[in-house]
Amino acid sequence: MTDPTERTEATDPTGPADPGGATGTTTRAAAWRRLLRAGRPRPTKGNLLAALLALSLGFAIAVQIRQTSNQGLETMREGDLVRLLDTVNQDNDRLSSEISRLEVQRDELASSTDAEQARVAAEQRLDALGILAGTSAARGPGIVLTIRDPAKKYTAAMLLDAVQELRDAGAEAIQVNDQRVTASTWFADGSGRSVRVDGVTLQLPYVVTAIGDGKTLAAAMEIPGGVSESARRVGGDTTILIRDRVEVTALRAVSSPRYALPEAQPSPSP
Repeated sequence: MTDPTERTEATDPTGPADPGGATGTTTRAAAWRRLLRAGRPRPTKGNLLAALLALSLGFAIAVQIRQTSNQGLETMREGDLVRLLDTVNQDNDRLSSEISRLEVQRDELASSTDAEQARVAAEQRLDALGILAGTSAARGPGIVLTIRDPAKKYTAAMLLDAVQELRDAGAEAIQVNDQRVTASTWFADGSGRSVRVDGVTLQLPYVVTAIGDGKTLAAAMEIPGGVSESARRVGGDTTILIRDRVEVTALRAVSSPRYALPEAQPSPSP
């Protein structure tokens, strides 16, 4: 007959208590190992697809940034770049000459006590201001730009762009048909697809007379996306004539300012 005490010990699933706690330590180590395995990245299809999409997105962003930075001069043709460089060089030479002339005039006036010389300089300055204000007629080299618009799609904004291009190219006096263009001139679209300048409706074709360096002004009208191309885009066309002498004869009436008053001259210090 089997001893009951021995049978009970043989069938006890828990077994005797571990006095040193070895079983608890082993269980905790196994739990940490399972946790580390769960947090370890696995080369699954989802992970590989996400990495591929991230790389593709980064490459696309880099290409877009590079394309954006290359837009502008790098997209222009070689002939257009040469014309643009020539225009910039001519503008630089013209401005340098003007600076030198004004510096010489300033030094002469500062060192001279001749009242006649000062009077002549003042008259020259008055003539220059009269041309800028449109109160004096002007003549000199320049261009005559004729804009034809049979479809009547040429807008006031496009004509204003033409005037701005001429100003940027160094035009010193501008006339559109029989209207003098100055700093206060305004353009607006009128009835029947017409264009109004300072409230006067212009008749077609639009004839723009500008005084300045003829080659520079003509080149400014032919730049890509500029005046001539804009006219062709709406079904019109342009003709540019470079002349040694053109006349700007339209005048503007002198109007008194409503709000602006001249600054009082400060009294000289004793």
